[in-house]
Amino acid sequence: MNQTTGKSDSIKACLYIDPACPFGYSASPALRTIEWRYRDQIEWRLVMIALSEPGDPPKMKTGKLAANFVGMRDRHGMPFATEPKPRSATSERACKAIIAARILQPGFEWRVLRTLQLLNFNTPLLLDDDAGLRAALSSVSGLDYEAVMASLDSEPVKDGYLKDRAEARSAAGGPAEFQGKAATDDGGARYTAPSVVFSRGGTVLEVGGFQPVEAYDVIIANLGTDLKRHEPPEEPLEALSLYPGGLSTQEVAAIMTEGNDPQDRTGAERSLIGLLDAGKVKRIPMGHDAIWLAVR
Repeated sequence: MNQTTGKSDSIKACLYIDPACPFGYSASPALRTIEWRYRDQIEWRLVMIALSEPGDPPKMKTGKLAANFVGMRDRHGMPFATEPKPRSATSERACKAIIAARILQPGFEWRVLRTLQLLNFNTPLLLDDDAGLRAALSSVSGLDYEAVMASLDSEPVKDGYLKDRAEARSAAGGPAEFQGKAATDDGGARYTAPSVVFSRGGTVLEVGGFQPVEAYDVIIANLGTDLKRHEPPEEPLEALSLYPGGLSTQEVAAIMTEGNDPQDRTGAERSLIGLLDAGKVKRIPMGHDAIWLAVR
């Protein structure tokens, strides 16, 4: 996703998300489809919701949470491991790591979010464990992960975290709340992941919470019919070329078919296996599925 450049006539999009939210993670195929379709014509900004903090009681036992992932995996197609975590974890430290990356290396916050999502839902990683976070961040190519970890308790990161948290709790009276897509906590009505607020000129339009790809597309079409709309790629390697960090099988399928139906994935997966056999892609096992990368 692209950083804001300050162009007055561009479409801007603010994504409200949290690395611990399975709905935000499961929306990845729809978000990747929009990215493919519109590329740098949309300028994205990332805001952390901060779903949980130290001292918050667990919302669900780890075993029940892992069991719920089975349904999300089957409905939406993203990789999930279903082994229960050793304990419940809060997301504050992980959110601060993403914000620290945003401050220290603008643009890297998206890579950090992606890494933490994949590892949170597919490995024993606990998002509030600093040793685990350090190991996870060390896998982000080009990131000064030691600087990020060292800054988690710094004033700029604390300030950024509080600002993100407050902004995420500004949904009162808006379309997300009206549609039943907002949640309520002690900070007020908050956006649920993956809410996106699009704006252009003086027009602001919301896609609250988990929505199909068509919801994003209708909003974008109403904001700018002057945009170039890229057609779906004809084969998976073309889709992977835009994503050096790799894509899940369902993300590839969604980009190629302009949809988010797990049934679309069969043809894409067969093509990916053929590319793997030809040595053109790599397959990294992830949960019940994989992440695919183009061989460069």
